This record gives sequence, C-alpha cells and structure tokens, in this order.
Amino acid sequence: MDSEIWQSFRFNLEEIETATQYFSESNLLGKSNFVATYKGFLRDGSAVVIKSISKTSCKSDDSEFLKGLNVLASLKHENVVQLRGFCCSKARGGCFLVYDFIPNGNLLQYLDVKDGDGTVLDWSTRVSIVKGIAKGIAYLHEYKVNKLTLVHQNISAEKVLVDHRFNPLLSDSGLHNILTIDIVFGSLKASAAMGYLAPEYANTGRFTEKSDVCAFGTLVLQLLSGKQKVTSSVRLGAETRKYQDFIDSNLHGRFFEHEAAKLARIAWLCAHECPIERPSMEEVVQKLGNCNGRP
Repeated sequence: MDSEIWQSFRFNLEEIETATQYFSESNLLGKSNFVATYKGFLRDGSAVVIKSISKTSCKSDDSEFLKGLNVLASLKHENVVQLRGFCCSKARGGCFLVYDFIPNGNLLQYLDVKDGDGTVLDWSTRVSIVKGIAKGIAYLHEYKVNKLTLVHQNISAEKVLVDHRFNPLLSDSGLHNILTIDIVFGSLKASAAMGYLAPEYANTGRFTEKSDVCAFGTLVLQLLSGKQKVTSSVRLGAETRKYQDFIDSNLHGRFFEHEAAKLARIAWLCAHECPIERPSMEEVVQKLGNCNGRP
C-alpha cells in the first residue's frame, strides 16, 4: 500500500481514547477472550466501532502483522465492513482497529424472534440480505490485480451486520491474518457448535473458499427458517421443498414459493457434505440474480 494512504489509516492513541471516553464501560459493546469492542465517536462526529486486541493475541512478527493489516485496509465492497484505521500502542499493550458503526446490529437479533415484536424480517428483506451476503463473500473470494483471494474462515449470523437500509455487511473479514493461530482456532468451537464449520475441516484442518460456501448455506437456512439452530428437519424440508418445515412461521405464508424453492436449493447445495458439489460464490450470485422478493 502507498505510504501516504497507509498514513491516512493511522490513528494515534489519544484519538482512540477520546473516541471511547477512555474505554469507558458504558461504551463497551462486547468482550471475548481476545477482543473488547467499543462504540465511539471520532472528532468529525462519525460513529465508529473500535476493536481492542491484546498484543498477545496479535502475530508477533511485525512484517506478518503489517501484511495482515494491509489486507484489512485493502477491502472495499458495499457488503464488507470497511476498516477506517488502526492504532498500535506499546503503552496500552495492544492494537486498535477502527470500523464504521453499523446501526442495526447483527443477524442474530433477527433470528428466534417472537411474532409481533417488530423485528420479524419480511420476505423481500430476507432475499435482499441473502443476495448481499453472497456478493460480499464472492468479492472476498475474487482474485484481481492488487487484491488477493481471501477466505473469511468465520462466517456466521453474528458476523453479518445490518445497516439502516437492511443492507448486510460482513464483519471481521481478513481478521485472522493479524491474529495468532491459537486465537483463530479458539473461535472455531463456536462455529462448529452453530453448524457453520464445513465437515471436511475435521479431516483437512484447512479452510478453503468451499468452507465459506458451506457456512453461507447454513446462513441461508437460518434466514429462511428464522431460527438460529438449523435442525435436520429444516435441512430435510429444504431438500424436499416442504415449505412448512423450513419457512419461518412468522411470515404467515407471505413468501413466494418459486423463490423459496430456489433459495432452498442453493442452501442445500452450498451446505453439501462434499465440497466438490458446492457451487462457487460467483455462481451463487448469478443464480440469485433474478430473485428480488417479488412475484
């Protein structure tokens, strides 16, 4: 990356501390073993999310770490959360990643909801979200000049953020490039428990574009069913087109069967046990082309 552009990504510690009110508990959005996430406001008034990652969780080799940051900074797509900047502080013993704040939370908030509480997504919104996620992953997988192919490795409903227009954005894309191997592996347990982890991973121990495709298939089934847990009856219903078994009852039949059949077929193929049978994300985007949530 050009050094001038690189400098524009750098924040100083004072800016980070001011934005988060010195990492105030009231600004804390969430905490895991390796990252604390804060909401903050920059001097220009824009709302941001700041991920505070401990130094021990980051790659210790400076050149590898900087290479990873370079990947994060290079990602630019309407369905991928954009890195605004970063700050590495020896005094604070960590690295801080600054992202735009996405207002409507993540997809988990729209699963397992009670009918009538206002967060039930209508059919066209679900179709639009599926298409947006597919485009985001296809962008990561695409190889172009000055852009490496990137496997996300940790796609889940929690990693899909939703903006004010219900446009989906993939978060944490490329984050594994700056983290130590044990931190990356630690996050796999949650993925496996939620059914996102591709079955071949147990044998190969490797992530590929096809493992992202598998996770996408699970996400589509979650959006169709409105449920976090994709049961075997949901998977079977999608395979046999028994709509009552895999379409969210909160929709009260307000969906289009031709689109539901198409999405079910795509989900079933993407989550196929055999990676060779799974389509590429580019193929998925093409298949979804004429789905628009309308008859």
